[in-house]
This record gives sequence, C-alpha cells and structure tokens, in this order.
Amino acid sequence: MVIDSHIHCGSLKHRLPYEMIKPLLHQAGCRGASLFAPVEDIYDRYNPNFVDNDHWRENRRLANEYLLDVARSADLTIFPYFFVWNDFAYEELDLGFRGVKWHRHDYEPVYHYHDPRCAKTIERIVELSLPIVLEESYRNTLMFMFELAREATVIIPHMGGLNGGYRPLESAGVFKRERVYADTALASTYEMRHFLDNYGPARLIFGSDFPFSTPRYELDKVLSLNLPEEDLGLVTSGNILRLIGDAG
Repeated sequence: MVIDSHIHCGSLKHRLPYEMIKPLLHQAGCRGASLFAPVEDIYDRYNPNFVDNDHWRENRRLANEYLLDVARSADLTIFPYFFVWNDFAYEELDLGFRGVKWHRHDYEPVYHYHDPRCAKTIERIVELSLPIVLEESYRNTLMFMFELAREATVIIPHMGGLNGGYRPLESAGVFKRERVYADTALASTYEMRHFLDNYGPARLIFGSDFPFSTPRYELDKVLSLNLPEEDLGLVTSGNILRLIGDAG
C-alpha cells in the first residue's frame, strides 16, 4: 500500500484540482494521499508586509473546505489537512481534518507567534493528535519544536530541505525527538539512507510535493533504497496511517 503524504491540492488561485491529481496517484499505485491547500490560496506569499483581511480569510476557508469535500467524494482515501495562518482558526480543526499544514519561508509574511490564539491553536492540535507538517525558517523551526509545541507530532517536509537543511536540523537534535518525523518529498536518497540508518524506518514518511514533483518519480527514489519489505511498508504507508489513526 502507498499513501502520498505531501500533495498540494486546490481549486482557487493556483488551480490544482483533485481531478488533475487523481490520475497521477493511480499511475503510482497510490491508495490515497494527504492533501494541503496551495500556499497561494492561503496568504500573499510575495508580499512580506502582507496584512490579513476578510478576503484572504474567506479564501482560506474555501481552500480548506475544498479538501474536506474531496475527502468525502474521492475514489481514493484522502486525508485533508488544515492550513493554519494568522487568524489561527482553531475552531475549524474539528470539522474533519486529519492533519495540519504550517508553512512559510524566510522571505514571506511571518506567523504571529505571540498571538494568544496561536498558543490555543497548538493546544487544540495536540488535543486532537493531529500531525503538523511544519515548513518554517531554521530559527522558527527550532523555536516551534523546542518551545512552542513540544508535545506536538511534527513532520518535517523535504527532510528539512526548506527548514534550514537536513544536516543543521540533525545537528540541533531535531530528529532525535520521538514525535518528529520526516517526509521524503524532493529529498535525496543519501539523506533518506542516513535517516534510516540513524533513526530507523518508523519515522520516515513518503511524499511527493506535487506539483513540484510527481508521486511516481518520488516513489521510485524510495524504492531504489531496496528496503526490507516491512521497512518499506512503514515508509510508504504504515507510519502516516498510524499518525492519522491517532488523529482519528
């Protein structure tokens, strides 16, 4: 069984509808996927001085709601993830989301980490046992994991490639934490092998990061590692299903 745990999907500005994604999942033999809204549907990533407003709040609501609709109607198993932004709409986490996307890059608008609603959002995420796909700057990644959300289950996408790099995160002790996982999207097979040798197969998760790669291409990288069948099953589906099961 294969679950692609990192796919961007949406019908608003960025136009990545499920109908475009479904044949790629079938081509790779995937039985399901974790879906997040595209960043462009959540905030203006190209304006570092971006100020949230009602228009963008409505965009976010529609983008997140679209994934719930896909999960209800798709022919595959779909896990919709809630994309958190600075309104910290934690009241919506209970609508059926199976995970959380928490995302920004260094050159983009910043999260208001000192907002009391931020702490409440993290608290509710932990209560619901929702995994968080955390893509942040290196400094904020460490702050989030070691200070703000120590009890949260965190998936580092790209094995840290956009969180400051795999090696810096490893040196900081990020991957030693029991509730920290890494996904394979766009990562090198060298990094995957190093992670497996040092942290084992129970915390590595397959993902493609579509549209920046495809499920088939990224799965072939994982298969090239020639893992034992049991380990391969954990990476391609077992680990994410266990996390989603905890959230369910």
